[in-house]
Amino acid sequence: MDSKSSKIKRILSDIFAYQETPNYDFTLEETKHEGDDSPQVVPTNETTNKQIFTDIDSNLKFVETKYSKEINSDIQIREFSITVKNKLYKSFLLYIDGMVDSDIINNYILKPLMLRNTANTFDQDVDSVSTNSNTENITIKKQPPSNISEYISNCLLPQNSVKDISNFKKLFADINSGNCALFVDTLNIAFDIEVKGFKQRSIESPKNEVVIRGSQESFNEVIRTNTSLLRRVVNNEDLIIENISVGSLSNTSCAVCYMKSIANDQLVKEVKYRLNNIEVDYLISSGQLEQLITDNSRFSLPQSVATERPDKVSHYLLEGRVAIIVNGSPYVLVVPGTFIDFLVSPEDKNLKFQYANLSKIIRLICLLITLFTPGIYVAIAHYHQELIPTELLFAIVASRVAVPFPIIAEIVVMEFSFELIREARS
Repeated sequence: MDSKSSKIKRILSDIFAYQETPNYDFTLEETKHEGDDSPQVVPTNETTNKQIFTDIDSNLKFVETKYSKEINSDIQIREFSITVKNKLYKSFLLYIDGMVDSDIINNYILKPLMLRNTANTFDQDVDSVSTNSNTENITIKKQPPSNISEYISNCLLPQNSVKDISNFKKLFADINSGNCALFVDTLNIAFDIEVKGFKQRSIESPKNEVVIRGSQESFNEVIRTNTSLLRRVVNNEDLIIENISVGSLSNTSCAVCYMKSIANDQLVKEVKYRLNNIEVDYLISSGQLEQLITDNSRFSLPQSVATERPDKVSHYLLEGRVAIIVNGSPYVLVVPGTFIDFLVSPEDKNLKFQYANLSKIIRLICLLITLFTPGIYVAIAHYHQELIPTELLFAIVASRVAVPFPIIAEIVVMEFSFELIREARS
């Protein structure tokens, strides 16, 4: 009997118990083609940390190898020459087709760089004009021309967001999120230009947290759309939104949101510490992140609140909580989560406190009924029949005459049936 019980425990432990995922270390051998003495370049994490080369051909070969340009159909590399102060420089543009806005690239990047105009052919000293507000005198100063990178960034690229990046890892992360990169010969930096234009779901009404008088907006899968929704509701300059990347392969962007003047500094540091120390290959959803940052993953009660409503998250932020937004997930995590958070509805803010408190009491009673009714039914019907009125007892016994299972098995089958119905609906 003991061997059977231990065997059952071992089977249940193998199915339901949490097991640490082992770390695997894979290496790829260098392969050679016939007639080629040089080994194939295998991009690794160490390769991605390389600094950008000054030679345009080296940058081009590295990028083509990293993105497997020969077999990747959506990787676009546009080679061209640009004119800077009457001098030609070889350059190329790298972007992912389907994630960028082609009109922005054509009108605000390629056209200013490729077409000859006053900006890119001007080769004289620049005059700066300054005025004195007290004397209303105008002073003209001669300034030496700036270097090529500053000249391109400040005079030739009329795009709103242009950054100079010298590291391939950061540059590739931005390209994968919808930006484009401009490489210019003789420069050891690349211009990271924001040209996002991929399709995204519009802001819709909440599907799971429906209210009547509250806001009818919900989060979507784009992190910047979600942060803008919070900015519109909170409307305060103390709202801080910090970006942290999680996942060695996916580099998923996570935004940590908190009120600088309200949130506890130790809480903010703890949240950022846990996010920065997550060692996973990829992160896809906020539910996955919730399991990675909890204190004890075996503890069944939730320790954070997951919601799709911007007004609910804004309310928690103004209370001093910390919100975590995961790019690609329409649910935002709020930490820490307390017991009362799961008994509160966003509709309660739109009701008088008497009705809101009555609703909370009803929800608490429903919670107790849901938790204890099956156990109480088994205890009374199987062990303490004297507590049941005689007529009701006769009715229960008569209804169970044709049932060949004990009461406990009946309850288990009923709970299992409810789970099957819930899974079928989802």
